[in-house]
Amino acid sequence: MDKTIFHELFKPKLKKPTLIVGLPGFGNVGKITAKLLIRFANAKPFAELYSPFFPDYVLINPEGICRPPRYEFYASSTEKTNLIILTGDTQPSLDDVVAHYELCNEILDHSLEYQTQSLITIGGVPVSTPTKEVYVAATSHELATEIMSKGALIYGKGRIMGGTGLFLGLAKERGLKGICLLGATTGTKPDKGAALEVFKFLTKILETKVNEAL
Repeated sequence: MDKTIFHELFKPKLKKPTLIVGLPGFGNVGKITAKLLIRFANAKPFAELYSPFFPDYVLINPEGICRPPRYEFYASSTEKTNLIILTGDTQPSLDDVVAHYELCNEILDHSLEYQTQSLITIGGVPVSTPTKEVYVAATSHELATEIMSKGALIYGKGRIMGGTGLFLGLAKERGLKGICLLGATTGTKPDKGAALEVFKFLTKILETKVNEAL
């Protein structure tokens, strides 16, 4: 494989969807939140992405069958909200800057085929002790203020690493509105508690009700 490949399972009918990105990262907050949202929104897988930018290993299922690492795209459509949810097994190495830029740009190109107009990325922010706080960064002051009014704290620490941050920056360059939600986590292990706090906050933004049993 010498280039990134999109494998389309079907073409969903979506109206100006929001792209939500939850990838593996600090505390695995992004990926866990994305999985919660996929279940909650009854989202259906519609595309897979395979890339030479991913690490050189395969994943093995309980039956012993292997496959290369991938990103997965899910679609959900309701009267209020249309979503494209992106999650996956891994990210390119943080040392491979070109890989991150090329992959993020290709994914944004793909999402724009569905007339995507906004973006939400999700990740974790390191803290010394667990809290329930959710932080926000945004593509504009107005948007950051709007999200802060719903209960988030402004993240002003300087950097958001990997696709979680880069998607946001590249989306701004394309004129898309975007926010990044960060759950407070120690990052020592997959943090479902931090992910659940981000998920609840995300559903508040999307104006959907959360099942407290999740």
